[in-house]
Amino acid sequence: MPRRRSPSPSSSTAPRNRTPQPVRVRRRTFGDFVKAFLAFVALAVLLVGVPVALAMTAGWPFPETFEPMEWLKQDISVSTFLSILTFVVWLAWAQFTACVLVEMKAALSGVGVPGRVPGAGPSQLLARQLVAALLLVGATAASFTPSLAQLGQTYDDNQRPTVAAAQQTPGLFAQQQEQAAGTAAAVAEQASHTEATPAAKKQGDTKFYRIQPPEGRHHDSLWEIAERHLGDGRRYKEIFELNKDRVQPDGSRLSEASLIRPGWIMEMPGDARGGDLVEMPDDAPEVSPEVRQQISDYARTGDGAQEQGGDQEQGSGDEGSSGGTAHVDLPQQRPAPGTGHADLQRPAPDQVATPAQDSSSFGLPEALLTAPLLAAGLLGALGHRRRQALWQSAFAGIGGRRGMEPPTPTGDALDVQDALLVGADPEGVRLLDRSLRGLAASLAAESRPLPTVYAAWMSNGDLHLQLAQPSGKPPSPWQLGQDQTFWMLARADAETYEDVDTAAPYPGLVSLGTMDDSRLLLNLESVPGIVSLSGREEDRAAVFASVAAELATNGWSDRMTITLVGFGEDLTALAPSRLRHLDGIEALIETMEAETRQRRGALGAAGHDSVLTGRTGPAQHTRWAPHLVLLAAEPSPEDAMTLAELAADASRLGIGYLVGTGSGDLPGAAWEMEITGEGRLLAPLLGLELDAQLLPAAERRAVVELFTDADPEHGPDGPGTTPPFLVDISEQGRPAVYARLVGPYEIIGLETPDGERSALLHEALALLLLHREGVHPRVLSSALWPRGVTDDVREALLDRLRDWLGTDPDGTPRLRTDDAGRLTLAKSVVSDLDVLRSLYHEATQGRGVDSRAVRGRLLTDALVLVRGPLLADRPEGRYRWLTHEIVDAQLPLLVADTGLALAEFHMEKNRAEKAIEALNAALRTAPSDERLWNELLRATHALDDPERLTALASDLLTRSGARGLPPRTEALLDELLPTWRDAVAAAG
Repeated sequence: MPRRRSPSPSSSTAPRNRTPQPVRVRRRTFGDFVKAFLAFVALAVLLVGVPVALAMTAGWPFPETFEPMEWLKQDISVSTFLSILTFVVWLAWAQFTACVLVEMKAALSGVGVPGRVPGAGPSQLLARQLVAALLLVGATAASFTPSLAQLGQTYDDNQRPTVAAAQQTPGLFAQQQEQAAGTAAAVAEQASHTEATPAAKKQGDTKFYRIQPPEGRHHDSLWEIAERHLGDGRRYKEIFELNKDRVQPDGSRLSEASLIRPGWIMEMPGDARGGDLVEMPDDAPEVSPEVRQQISDYARTGDGAQEQGGDQEQGSGDEGSSGGTAHVDLPQQRPAPGTGHADLQRPAPDQVATPAQDSSSFGLPEALLTAPLLAAGLLGALGHRRRQALWQSAFAGIGGRRGMEPPTPTGDALDVQDALLVGADPEGVRLLDRSLRGLAASLAAESRPLPTVYAAWMSNGDLHLQLAQPSGKPPSPWQLGQDQTFWMLARADAETYEDVDTAAPYPGLVSLGTMDDSRLLLNLESVPGIVSLSGREEDRAAVFASVAAELATNGWSDRMTITLVGFGEDLTALAPSRLRHLDGIEALIETMEAETRQRRGALGAAGHDSVLTGRTGPAQHTRWAPHLVLLAAEPSPEDAMTLAELAADASRLGIGYLVGTGSGDLPGAAWEMEITGEGRLLAPLLGLELDAQLLPAAERRAVVELFTDADPEHGPDGPGTTPPFLVDISEQGRPAVYARLVGPYEIIGLETPDGERSALLHEALALLLLHREGVHPRVLSSALWPRGVTDDVREALLDRLRDWLGTDPDGTPRLRTDDAGRLTLAKSVVSDLDVLRSLYHEATQGRGVDSRAVRGRLLTDALVLVRGPLLADRPEGRYRWLTHEIVDAQLPLLVADTGLALAEFHMEKNRAEKAIEALNAALRTAPSDERLWNELLRATHALDDPERLTALASDLLTRSGARGLPPRTEALLDELLPTWRDAVAAAG
């Protein structure tokens, strides 16, 4: 798939300051001070005025003596009623005071969601609003919400590390309302500013800004500079592009939009405003001569800075780094190795046609073409479902059973299947899975716990894990990344890992999108709180569907539960054992409250502090399977508070929450993200702006259709489906080109092509022969060149293939393109697999049904065609696309059905030896088919030769190994030869 942007080297982005840093500067307005004053007055009245007034008018609530029995005997008078009412008022005051103390403690500490005071819903909400307004103008106002420390920072020993939310808890603070501006309008405005910037950048209008020191409170960021001086934080990209790779006064360069340092100089767009903070070198007498000289020198680096910066080594961001906002760090980019993950190791952008340029795209869903891990998971799960359907239907009968030929997709389902074949990166999934399990095994061998991982980046073939805090030196072959909070594994080292028997350490990783040619996977179960997603409902639904589908089918997890609420009932067809759907949030809260209590108790009983400890210890792995909740419907304020309380301890318990919201205000949100109508996933205060991974509604329906059609319970029972291509098996139907695929690959009727392209031509022809319904050109090129290829190379191969296959006598080319743009073969090009299917179909559903002689001849001819497994001599490293096919499961079943039908044909005339011969011929291709062995036992028993039957039983026991005989086979032996156990033991 084409890259969207070329990678740029990035320096280390993790700040060295290990103190929790506020992430947002906001100038306080007069209204803020008025709100704070009114909040102070209200708190003073409620906390001090109320008890003073009660003490002066009604007295203290506590009696002078404690005589409960005497109180019960007294009459209920007006005085008694007033005393009770006074006590209730005192109790309400005490409850409100407790709420204020709880909210103040949580606000000042910045750790966790505030505790819930029993029965104090409205009171606690009022206390929270007053405390927030009071602290709004204080030095801690920007940092008194949960999870504002930068990823990778360490806290004091008595503080638990939390995820870098880099945002204030939505819905609780007034300033968050201002951050919920319409994204589409902002993007459009940004585009208009971007177009206007060159015209505004005249020499006399050039403006500069010098990064200010933190002043004990805050480090500046490009987002805040853009918000203050350009009116929109999203215009930070303009500042970044103007200053990228230019030499700063300290000799370093700006190479990461999220990393700036005090003392650096930023050239600003011409429409920047902001008084004395925007400095112009020729008209700024208040600026010191030294700074004026620095700005003048910096201004001269503008022309050609981009060209110079691209050829020079980037300065290290670690050295002296003290600026930057809290964000998910993008790992340092490494030069792409010779081989890499398919999703990241495509040819250079100038060598690969984009979808708009690719004349052969034919509308394949771009959402799946650019989601390699999701596509690989869906493709693998779909293949497993289809194989399962084949095997389940294998016991429905010998002839005429359904399921022999899975239904061929059409329409949108066919386009989606093609997109999965083109976009899937199964090798990347395999390496990711082995790398994570290998890391877990290495840490367990060293008696070290698994570190908490917030995110993983797949970048230029390398895997970067972003840790919650430094966890020491990683085990070999892992290396430290750009700082102590990154562990990195190069692809070459990942390929040395073998499969290990250990639990999947981070099953909650799920793709969110790409950023600078790096793919981000967020670990949902590690977030200490809720991940909220705002945006339009249809855009949110596309993100939720993508997350649910990847979690349900990914290859780097074992067991998990994914609960869908408010959407996705149809998605449960993808993985019924993983996905479950709940109708409403009430059922969700009831379920999660019970599970949270159960998991806390289980962890305590096992002596573990988190599920990560349990996954590497001697405990049962199944106990620590993650539970991920995807709630698309926006909860009510009361339900949102309940979810926030449940999520406060969720990361320790292996539970994750992704919740949708239309307004962006959600209590307890540790990470707040927004999906735009343009497919961008924004979390600006986290430093994230991704090309989102989506599964839109149309593609979701088509994916579900593929899975439901493949379900063994789907569709009516009855005769088997007709093969997609039937051959004329008469003498008049002799093909012009005949390919033998069942066994060694041979082609009859064509000259062997010369040169290096011969192997590619043979492979392309095999793919077309196995898909008589047609093959999309992009599917063909993806199968032959998994890492991508240019259009001209693909078209050149197709031209050679057309020339090689030639034309029929009427001049029609044997390689054609149908109306949908897919490549198809003429009927004169036939494979032995086509003939085998046609012979079996004609014998069991055609002429052989009414003629026993015809049936026997057709079945015998079919079995003669079987010379071994499919493409038995294929070269190593080629034909990898066969892993996506189910023909490797279809062929043994077809051969077994043919052998069983022929054996039945012979047994009708008591020709047991002929039946045994047919069954043995089928077993050479389908050696694990239990039905063949059972029929072989029956045919051997018909010979009335106990010694031969005993020898066969002994052979079966040897083949079965430690697993033992299948129950059906063992029961059959008990019926045919009751003494077989003793006889086999005596025979040794």
